[in-house]
Amino acid sequence: MAVTLTVNGEAKTVDLPDDVPLLWALRDGLNMTGTKFGCGVASCGACTVQIDGEAVRSCQVAVGDVWGDVTTIEGLGTPDAMAKIQKAWVTHQVAQCGYCQSGQIMQAAALLSENPAPTDQDIDDAMMGNLCRCGTYPRIRAAIHAAAKDIREA
Repeated sequence: MAVTLTVNGEAKTVDLPDDVPLLWALRDGLNMTGTKFGCGVASCGACTVQIDGEAVRSCQVAVGDVWGDVTTIEGLGTPDAMAKIQKAWVTHQVAQCGYCQSGQIMQAAALLSENPAPTDQDIDDAMMGNLCRCGTYPRIRAAIHAAAKDIREA
């Protein structure tokens, strides 16, 4: 069955059943591999994307249940025009192994769109479902604060 989704501003059609997780529609159906498979049960956050600006775990949303425009890490910025949160990630050298980073960045971008001046507690609360096996949590927090400052000053 063909399902049409708006992904990163473009209509995309995948020939998959309605109950296939969005994660697999993105990775296997559309060859968009920036969104990662981590646990498959929405516990790690590696698969985080945004639907209408809301951070969601794509491993748990069926393509037939997608309620709006999907934004993935590929749609957040480009190598030549990174989003402020992506620039902050690089500046603060957040990534170690990098596996969780796309999900972390998508969660952080959703936080900053709702709260342009988050406290440490706001960041901890928003990011608690995104796990980093390398333990770069202090760098993640610093990058989010830096991006928030850049957004407020823009």
